[in-house]
Amino acid sequence: MKARLFKRLALLTTALLVAVLLLLLGVRLLYPLPDVSGRAPGRAIPAAADTLLGGRMLAQQQVHPGKTGVLPLLDGHDALLSRLALVAKAERSIDAQYYIWHDDTSGNLLLKALHEAAKRGVKVRLLLDDNGIHGLDGILATLDAEPGIDVRIFNPSMVRRPKMLGFGAEFMRMNRRMHNKALIVDGAATIIGGRNIGDEYFKVDETAFFADMDVLATGAVVPEVAASFDDYWNSASVIELARIVSDKPDLPQFLAHVKGFEGTALATRLKENLQRSATRMLVDGEPLEWTTVQLAVDDPIKGTGKASDDQLMINRLGMLIGEVRERLDLASAYFIPGRTGSAYFEQLARTGKQVRVLTNAMNTTDVVLVHAGYTRYRRELLKAGVTLYELKLRGTMSQESDQQLRPLGLSGASLHAKTFAVDNRRVFIGSFNFDPRSARLNCEMGLVIDSPTMARRVHDSFDQAVAQVSYRPELTPENKLVWHEAAKGKPSVTYQEEPDVSWLRQILLAVAGMLPIEWLL
Repeated sequence: MKARLFKRLALLTTALLVAVLLLLLGVRLLYPLPDVSGRAPGRAIPAAADTLLGGRMLAQQQVHPGKTGVLPLLDGHDALLSRLALVAKAERSIDAQYYIWHDDTSGNLLLKALHEAAKRGVKVRLLLDDNGIHGLDGILATLDAEPGIDVRIFNPSMVRRPKMLGFGAEFMRMNRRMHNKALIVDGAATIIGGRNIGDEYFKVDETAFFADMDVLATGAVVPEVAASFDDYWNSASVIELARIVSDKPDLPQFLAHVKGFEGTALATRLKENLQRSATRMLVDGEPLEWTTVQLAVDDPIKGTGKASDDQLMINRLGMLIGEVRERLDLASAYFIPGRTGSAYFEQLARTGKQVRVLTNAMNTTDVVLVHAGYTRYRRELLKAGVTLYELKLRGTMSQESDQQLRPLGLSGASLHAKTFAVDNRRVFIGSFNFDPRSARLNCEMGLVIDSPTMARRVHDSFDQAVAQVSYRPELTPENKLVWHEAAKGKPSVTYQEEPDVSWLRQILLAVAGMLPIEWLL
């Protein structure tokens, strides 16, 4: 009887599997990707002396030839308001490239600003990843139909509803995402960093957010960023929105939708905030730090799965970092170093270099599978002498602690920063997490900046405040893993298991750690 039941279950399972495979094959045949091979390439508009931003950049380049002027955007409101300020000053072109763009206050304020710029005659190109534009098809179709605005999508699902059906039909292609984040205005100013477009990234709604770090830059690196945007805009993985989305444009509905967000308490609070680094740079002449800045970016062919090793940012990033002589401090929301990365960090520590890594703890990460991947390397890193910190859940911090942690993109919530500092000399700010997905699957970008000032800010955060907001895992002489929790003015607490994690979640973590899916994480 049992044998017959098992046989029926096996036949049913096989039949269901075949049916699903046939369905997905049918979807691929019915919804093929458009052919873009004959598409005319689009090109960025270079900086011009007769625009405000272009004129200032070209004049400053005469004083600082070959250098880039940088200004870190540590505050979330400042990061959003600086983007809005640049868009408002645009005269010729705006190129925006983002992984996530939310239909919320900050997302709609920026969409309205892009629309207003296009009405002034500014050429707007908006390049978005299909994984992060949930519910925006109609809005984007409306903008794309407006004169002066072009919208394209990276590795789109040809099935829009339900979109997951398209993801399932082309799993390998759809698993490759564009994680880049850049805004370029008039070919003269850019904002690059780790922030997506959404309230949680700009601290607009402070009940839940991922704080992060961006850099406002002008000068030598901007044409490189613009050329990178062109490479993506013209790549085989990018499709025009009109060839994907069938939603009809509805401008009155879009304007009414945006107006609803403009009148909210959140928008009003933003308008009252005077912290706009971009405005201070343009109007008040706030000095920038002029230095050497190098762009690290994946070749967009990575989105097709055909990139060679020399086209991957991870390999060039090692050359840009250069030799670590004394110390390396790294903050990464997702930290899965892999065998090669783990060996690199372990070798640094064994040769006397100070290596400190901050990532999310089990109770602050938003992806448990990633934490499981990280735990595979935790013991060996600790044995080699690498200092690990795991960001813990916490309530409101003091103003002093908040200021100390801002260079790492921390302010009371989950770690989202992707930055490192080397030897009080260089700092990286960008979209790259130290995990297999960033290395091999997602397209990434960032800036390596020669800046003792910015590097010291990151180092100082590790020196002064990181230990107060983190658990520090350590191996005892008996090779048992424990976690120390320090608190200012209080005795240290030691945990024998993952802190604030239930037994059930610990079991799930152990099971997840055995799954052969590290390449997806």
